[in-house]
Amino acid sequence: MANKFEEKDFSNEGLNLGVWKKIAGLFKPFYKKLAVLIVLQIVIAFSDVLMPYLNKISIDNFASGNGSDEELMTFIIIYLLIIVLIGIINFIYFRVAGKVEMGFAYYLREKCFKRLQSLSFSYYDVTPTGWLLARLTSDIARLAEVLAWSMVDLAWGIPLMIFSGIIMFSTNAVLALLILIVVPLLAYVSYIMQKLSLKAYRGVRKANSKITNSFSEGINGARTTKTLVLEEYNYADFKEDTKEMYNVSVKAAKIGGTFRPLVNFISSLTLALIIWIGGGLANSGIIGFGTLMMFIQYAQQFYEPIRSISMIMTDFQIAQASGERIIYLLESEPSINDTPEVIAKYGTIFEPKTQNYEAIKGDISFKNVTFEYIKGETILKDFSLDIKSGQTIALVGETGSGKSTIVNLICRFYEPCSGELLIDGIDYRKRSIGWLHSKLGYVLQAPHLFSGTIMDNVRLGRLDASDEEVYEACKLVNAHDFIMKFEDGYNTDVGEGGSRLSTGQKQLISFARAVLANPSIFVLDEATSSIDTETERIIQFAIENIMKDKTSLVVAHRLSTIVNADRILVIQKGQIVEDGTHETLIALKGYYYRLYTNQFNEEQNSKLMGGYDYGL
Repeated sequence: MANKFEEKDFSNEGLNLGVWKKIAGLFKPFYKKLAVLIVLQIVIAFSDVLMPYLNKISIDNFASGNGSDEELMTFIIIYLLIIVLIGIINFIYFRVAGKVEMGFAYYLREKCFKRLQSLSFSYYDVTPTGWLLARLTSDIARLAEVLAWSMVDLAWGIPLMIFSGIIMFSTNAVLALLILIVVPLLAYVSYIMQKLSLKAYRGVRKANSKITNSFSEGINGARTTKTLVLEEYNYADFKEDTKEMYNVSVKAAKIGGTFRPLVNFISSLTLALIIWIGGGLANSGIIGFGTLMMFIQYAQQFYEPIRSISMIMTDFQIAQASGERIIYLLESEPSINDTPEVIAKYGTIFEPKTQNYEAIKGDISFKNVTFEYIKGETILKDFSLDIKSGQTIALVGETGSGKSTIVNLICRFYEPCSGELLIDGIDYRKRSIGWLHSKLGYVLQAPHLFSGTIMDNVRLGRLDASDEEVYEACKLVNAHDFIMKFEDGYNTDVGEGGSRLSTGQKQLISFARAVLANPSIFVLDEATSSIDTETERIIQFAIENIMKDKTSLVVAHRLSTIVNADRILVIQKGQIVEDGTHETLIALKGYYYRLYTNQFNEEQNSKLMGGYDYGL
């Protein structure tokens, strides 16, 4: 039906400025807080540079006994005030940075979820759930962390190097050059390691997506795994994914683990030179011991930003790998869109102009419609069909014949590749997607209930419905009685996906939800194929009575549920091969006749065998 999902390749080497420009655009609501963080970091950098200079003063002036008691007391007070100021600034910085991290993650998840809500059915046909979960969780968390903390650290490291460089050169140019001479070497090493890190962490993010998807499939398919005894097979498959994750993660860790010791080794050699040469200058009286101590501290302090910047750049590589995938999600476009003219009149899914929604009578017409999910694999070709308002149309045929495709096109989950589909005589692309979907009542073969109560789930059919209207909808589909048998009645929690209810109970609640919406067009897509005969009988009653005078489309597996349909269409290879009432098609003795009699005989044999006790 759809192409296998293949993740977009993000294998470009180096920092991608185009990606970061887009990330910067997403970060725009937090620019003011970012400016505050940068100012705070500059102040912290200046304070950090000031401390070794104050230590120099204390050693040269006070340790040697040259300063007076009053000067010493003044110095101590200033020193303590600076320490208190640094503490206060750090406290404010951590609070603001934390808010930026959490706020940006919240903002991104909100944007991504909104984008997911607007994407078409075709997107979910080819995109694994695990891939999406990885984007919404770990990738967003990583990007928010880097932007709130690592990026702002640059505002500390660069000023610190500048401030300390000015003081060092103004004090002793020779010792200052010894410290600065290794910076080009460290910069080159950083560049090489960054390229290697980016490639490695892209592999980590890709492997993480596969593992998340495996978790998702394993949890959602737990029941199938148990019934087919697939535990060992699934475990082996998952083990391969985790092994891949382990290998690429170890590779990335080796790169990161090699870089920092290398920087430490180079900086330690430089520090040894400072002690050797500076010690000689101090012994000869050219500089004081306080000055030597200041240079030793500055050497340690000067290389710390380089170490930090190298780690920050590594973090940026990781964040870019995450950012690329988040932007890819945010830039994914729906395959079905309303035109600007339609949006101007009817609004969007999120901002609908419901006052402009016209009522739907229910006439549906296919005019020479051609459709394919995959280019070159035609499902419908020059397909034409007219459905009158109020008719119940049943669609019958083998798997892959095009039944669900016809329904999906009517619901505008997909659109014709060519031809027209008219609702009440007007091409439905001239009206909005929201207009049509607000008039649909759709019941799936595997109904989905959301976490919450029965009342919550039924009310999703019409959010402004009163409790009494919910009760009435449930009574119409004969769901009220079983609901009231629960201890909490309509306040019963259905569990995740409706896990605390039987398939038949979920189906009836789903049906009540559709009835509450009072739609103009009803769609039942294999809605009775996986329920018991008693629930089938109840739904049969609903089809014949509740949907009376409404246009209804029933994709049928159990033919007993459609014998009273106004028209039964037998679909084969995207074409209507038989069309008529149950009696007409039985008399024709064609495909429908054979299918119906085979099902009837199977049901009778099943009932007959059920009457015997084989002692099992």
